Amino acid sequence: MTSLIRRFDGIIFDADGTLIDSNSAHAEAWVEALSEAGYPTTFEILRPLIGMGGDKILPLLTGLQADSPAGKQIADRRGEIFRDRSLATLEAFPATRELLERLRQDGFKLAVASSASPKDLGALLVRADVADLFSRQSSADDAENSKPDPDIVRDALDKLGLPAARTAMIGDTPYDAEAARRAGVALFAFRCGGHWRDTDFGAVSAIYDGAADLLGRLESSALYREEPAAEASRAP
Repeated sequence: MTSLIRRFDGIIFDADGTLIDSNSAHAEAWVEALSEAGYPTTFEILRPLIGMGGDKILPLLTGLQADSPAGKQIADRRGEIFRDRSLATLEAFPATRELLERLRQDGFKLAVASSASPKDLGALLVRADVADLFSRQSSADDAENSKPDPDIVRDALDKLGLPAARTAMIGDTPYDAEAARRAGVALFAFRCGGHWRDTDFGAVSAIYDGAADLLGRLESSALYREEPAAEASRAP
């Protein structure tokens, strides 16, 4: 007989597009805020960029730095549009809470790491009905550089008190994949955020449709490994 043991001690989750179906709403808010400021763009241009921090989206599309007066005004307006028009309509992906509860039950320490502002991240977790499951949260204020830089993932590692080798990350964009790789953390990718081509993620541990898919195949996933019962009985 065999028993299952955890390959990792902690799991870091992205929020947008991983826990809650919010990526398109973010793109729509960016399009409107940029257009109002005189930088017209389209949803088709914005949508693939969601997942990297706003401090990177702004200079990419406008040439403005995020900490400039004009950049701050656009970012603040984007946040207003998102919270006022979209937040109340968003829903967590199926089985998101069930997956998190199961992972906690199995002994994983959980953290969330997002390029969102603390205000937006807190609101998203409440809307997804998972805020109580994350005592460790890393947001834009906790890192000098946003995803795909690894700063936010490293901050989450510090809050977990775990080494990268004992931690996995679950995210939905190539920016999560790059941040995890640069932090030395294994990535498990979700397609539910909109990146359906597996090649978008590069080399990752595994790819699932979303929380429900992973939950349904959890015990056979690379988050666990089998150990012979005799060996397990000798463990301290």
